[in-house]
Amino acid sequence: MSELTVILLLVALATVVATGARRWSLPAPSVLVVVGVLVGLLPFVPDIAVSPEVISVGVLPPLLYASAEEISARDLKQVWRPVTVLAIGLVLATAVAVAVVARLVSPLSGGMAFVLGAVLASTDPVAVTALGRRLSLPPRIQVMVQSESLFNDATSLVLFKVAVGGAVAAGAFSLPHAVGQFGLLAGGGAAIGAAVAGVVMLIRRRTEDPVLETVIALVTPYAAYVLAEDAHTSGVMGVVVAGVILGGTGHRLTNAQIRLQVHAVYDTVVFLLESVVFAVIGLELPSLIHDLRPDERGWAWGVLAVAATVIALRMLWVFPMTALMARRRGQEHLSWRVPMVVTWAGTRGVMPLAAALTIPLAAGDGLPLPHRSLVLVMTTGVVVLTLVLQGFSLAPVVRRSGIALEPEATAREQADAEKLLAAAGLAELEQLAELDAAPDVVVDQLRRGLTARIEDAAAGSPDTESDRSDSLLSAHRELRRALIAAETAELRRLYASHRITDATRRRLQRTLDLEEAGLGD
Repeated sequence: MSELTVILLLVALATVVATGARRWSLPAPSVLVVVGVLVGLLPFVPDIAVSPEVISVGVLPPLLYASAEEISARDLKQVWRPVTVLAIGLVLATAVAVAVVARLVSPLSGGMAFVLGAVLASTDPVAVTALGRRLSLPPRIQVMVQSESLFNDATSLVLFKVAVGGAVAAGAFSLPHAVGQFGLLAGGGAAIGAAVAGVVMLIRRRTEDPVLETVIALVTPYAAYVLAEDAHTSGVMGVVVAGVILGGTGHRLTNAQIRLQVHAVYDTVVFLLESVVFAVIGLELPSLIHDLRPDERGWAWGVLAVAATVIALRMLWVFPMTALMARRRGQEHLSWRVPMVVTWAGTRGVMPLAAALTIPLAAGDGLPLPHRSLVLVMTTGVVVLTLVLQGFSLAPVVRRSGIALEPEATAREQADAEKLLAAAGLAELEQLAELDAAPDVVVDQLRRGLTARIEDAAAGSPDTESDRSDSLLSAHRELRRALIAAETAELRRLYASHRITDATRRRLQRTLDLEEAGLGD
């Protein structure tokens, strides 16, 4: 079986499994990992070995970029304090705790145990985003968990490089050097990501070609990642910053037709990459186990101990942090609901595996690096365990906590916003009618449609649109475009004044884009 055949079969398998998971409302990453492990155990399936460059350069940038685009910069400002505590403090504590436990329960040396701790110190943005899409978490919690998973990679990357340097060359740990390296990686990557976003915005403002816009959207994450890595900074941070900036301004750079096309293409790419990469995680585990030495056969106990340490420490860190912040806001009683959901959302995924795959094969003396295979097995084992355990149980935990948004609440917010948008369009229509900008029959038709939308939104029922007159179609199109522009401006005002969430803004913007695209040329 050729490598190309394996890749094609893997894509087909991952697509079928992910489609079934969506249909039955199951966490796709968790299902894909389980199926990958089961398929990897079959005797006729060849060993899967994915190079670090394929994951770190070919797969991660677009997935990170897609996750970052979903974060609102406005909402991020509101949660930067807990995100900072989690992305720096918890990462450092987790790395140390995992290193101590791994040293006790496995034959890993101190240096390689710290490498394992650094690898597993951060949560994974791809897994968190994929799992979070299925849940109706409050916006603040969703932004906090997703932002933490994106920004804690800079901290874990510094620890990982320091740990690998010590394991390979027996180098001593230097705190000033580590702090300086963190500043270079995080700050430099952020600066390059912001610069890439600025250049992309200048280009997109000057083009209306759908094909070129799609190409730019696909190339942007790779450009941010490669440029940052070539400058010896954090490519992950570059992609994240570029994604956050462009995600908050992209709806102002292009028209409705281009936005719809770019989103359709990007959604397809992200779906395929997510499906394949989580299946690969499961497929690699059996082949990695075969490479273990006799003294490393107790890896399963090590995986259980490390996974328990990661989850327990996160819980012990999140609960006091939540209590402290609640006390500062004047809240006397602390509920278990929010910290429990934040704790259980801290799954591991693609990022730890990608980092582990970059561990050098040989030490500084040229000999094979001791226990490299064991680190890979334990990393993959913890990733699989957290994806399965936390992935399948996160939805029940959220439902049990009662903090998930009720569908009625989301529908009510959207209905209120739709009513305000229709009112803005109606006000614009009346101004245009006074200027005799369109035939009276067209104005009356649109007035009835907007009035019906206001009544439907107040009643909570879907909005309807009147039949269009063929003889006045051109006038209708131009006038409706003007009204959509007024509604779009009102939508931006509602979001800027904190009257609607970013999720509602995105849904309504897509509705307006679909309607505008449906008007034709």
